[in-house]
Amino acid sequence: MTHKIEIFCKNLGKTIEVSGGETLLEIAGRLGIMPDGMRPIVALVNNKTEPLGYAVYGPKQVEFLSRSSAPGTRAYTRSLCMMLYCAVRKHLPDTRLRIEHSISGGYYCRLIPQPADENITSTLLESMRRLHELALPFCQRETLSTELIDKFRSEGMDDKVLLLETIQNLYSSYSTLDGVADSYYGALAPSTAEIDTFDLKPWKEGYLLMGVDRKEPKKPAVFAPQDKMYEAYIDHLHFNDVIGVSDVGQLNREIELNHSSYLIQVAEAMHSRKIGKIADEIAGRYHQGGARIVLIAGPSSSGKTTTTKRLAIYLTTNLLKPKMISLDNYFVNRDLTPRDADGDFDFESIYALDLKAFNADLSALLRGEEVALPTYNFERGERVYKGDKMRLDDNSLLLIEGIHGLNPMLTAQIEEKMKYRVYVSALTTLSIDDHNWIPTTDNRLLRRIIRDYKYRGTSAVETIRRWPSVRRGEEKWIFPYQENADSTFNSSLLFELAVMKDYAEAILRDVPNNLPEYAEAYRLRRFLSYFKAIGEKGIPSTSLLREFLGGSSFHY
Repeated sequence: MTHKIEIFCKNLGKTIEVSGGETLLEIAGRLGIMPDGMRPIVALVNNKTEPLGYAVYGPKQVEFLSRSSAPGTRAYTRSLCMMLYCAVRKHLPDTRLRIEHSISGGYYCRLIPQPADENITSTLLESMRRLHELALPFCQRETLSTELIDKFRSEGMDDKVLLLETIQNLYSSYSTLDGVADSYYGALAPSTAEIDTFDLKPWKEGYLLMGVDRKEPKKPAVFAPQDKMYEAYIDHLHFNDVIGVSDVGQLNREIELNHSSYLIQVAEAMHSRKIGKIADEIAGRYHQGGARIVLIAGPSSSGKTTTTKRLAIYLTTNLLKPKMISLDNYFVNRDLTPRDADGDFDFESIYALDLKAFNADLSALLRGEEVALPTYNFERGERVYKGDKMRLDDNSLLLIEGIHGLNPMLTAQIEEKMKYRVYVSALTTLSIDDHNWIPTTDNRLLRRIIRDYKYRGTSAVETIRRWPSVRRGEEKWIFPYQENADSTFNSSLLFELAVMKDYAEAILRDVPNNLPEYAEAYRLRRFLSYFKAIGEKGIPSTSLLREFLGGSSFHY
């Protein structure tokens, strides 16, 4: 007799009876419910993301998710990457596939040592479409890590071998598709039948793997050239290659060999060189009659504040006198603040700023006039004047930090040659391994979790809860303008996730598993488990990372 158990299905809002050992895929097939009209691709089981091959043996809370959800989108993308790897193994068995980062609406890949080629593109696409038509299952298995290491070593997957050897787990999971083995650090789709929308395009020295549109998952992703972002990524990838640390396994090995101090020193020197170069370019334009206003923009936790302060120091060494204006002081009064779709105040909207007053003050300063500067009383929600004044002296220039710095609307009344725009973002170039990159948004979210907890008394639960709203604001007000930058500064540090590991894990462990935010907290903890820890002792006081960890020599 089959053992019957009860699970609570959040999609239905009620308890249902299932057979012990029944998989989530079988249960979903019987229920046939998805609110967005799409089939489930993964599920939350007790607030942890699981593949649909997960078998239920006891009472659980289950929520089925389609690819329109964040966990579902990640599962779709991982599955698409494995289909590409299967195609590469079949047609180019001696070629190394490296999937490096998200850019231009897709995922940048290289086939080493093959150059980008239209014929190769057609062959791989046809093979991937065939895999979709066959509706082959993604099978997850678990085995002794020593056996998996031997398997990956025999197939030339040295990156995965090194990672497994350095994290030292007794057992490890891997996946198979059409006889090909690989490892992905998260759930995959139940089968290739679910992966129906994709493309592969030759781009730059490699390819762009295109999946679904993140905003409209029923539609294909739209290609949007990001040449400046690409150059910023490539610059750091070359740096990683030079020092021999491109993935987490290599980073862990260097930590084991007590080379952490060297990694910190060279990464910090890289930051200094980049900021110094930007300062030199600004000074050059200034002396040619331009660049009186430097606008520094970037998404949340990208390190804009420290970058601005360090840039001011380098500009001073160029015999210039940087002065600061805060965009926050130009918020409109609270009763004029726009509201978002939920009816809450939308402080990330550019219309939350008094653009007319801001541009009038900038224009007056550029004419050499003295200007009365406002401050903003956040408790009362109004702009006030306390007698603060500013005039630009000889060799003075303005540094303005804020999320809207690259938006043309912000400084529409200012002549273009008077502006220099800097875009700051943590463009993480370290990968977990060849087929698993580290999303920039995860790096920034971990920074923010630590900073909010340490300086604002905000729990990880609250930071994780707010993050989707922050991301929507970035998509609307920041990312569309990032290619407007004169310079792009990559604020990521090669070693930082190893340093943040202990801080973040302690904070994330406090997220209760009965809350929806536990799913993200658990995912981040699992991600951090691949890193060996580095203590913060060797991090200099001027490091951008100190903005989040504390101990900075800058005043915030």
